[in-house]
Amino acid sequence: MDVYEDRSTWTAEPVRPRWQLALRFAGSVVWFPVVCVLGAAVMAAFLVVGMFAEVITVFSSRLERGYLNAMGSALKRVGWLASWCVSWPELRHEGDADFYKARVGKVVGRWTARASAPRKPNMPPPPVECAIPLRKYRGVGGWYVAEVALSQGWELRPTDVSKEVRLWWSAASKAD
Repeated sequence: MDVYEDRSTWTAEPVRPRWQLALRFAGSVVWFPVVCVLGAAVMAAFLVVGMFAEVITVFSSRLERGYLNAMGSALKRVGWLASWCVSWPELRHEGDADFYKARVGKVVGRWTARASAPRKPNMPPPPVECAIPLRKYRGVGGWYVAEVALSQGWELRPTDVSKEVRLWWSAASKAD
């Protein structure tokens, strides 16, 4: 594996204090439904505007691209509002390396099954690139994700380990 960053950045994140996680979880229980409703409202608003804009997009592909970029950006910002939320498994298993190892194995295995699936006619090709978010490997670090992925046939892509580990299915380069 060609590591292009300092290996110390690929280690596990420090364990967060239990009281902080409990407060975040309590806030998540209240805040996450609000974010879901807000996301649904933003999506509905874009769909309503999109129905009227459909007439214009017949003549302008530039408007369509701009519209889709604006919708994606707005939904990304709504999702960012919930980025501090803590789930129940995260609250219960903070600092438990075995839990996170199993979680990484399951996530990488799922992506491997998708990528190695045979291509079906009239269907989109299997994914060849994926991103494993920090939430999935927080307790074991990005280095463990890379080791598990390499053992299953993935290659490491340029990655910001503080956010995600990006992988490329190496068999896709050899096929077709």
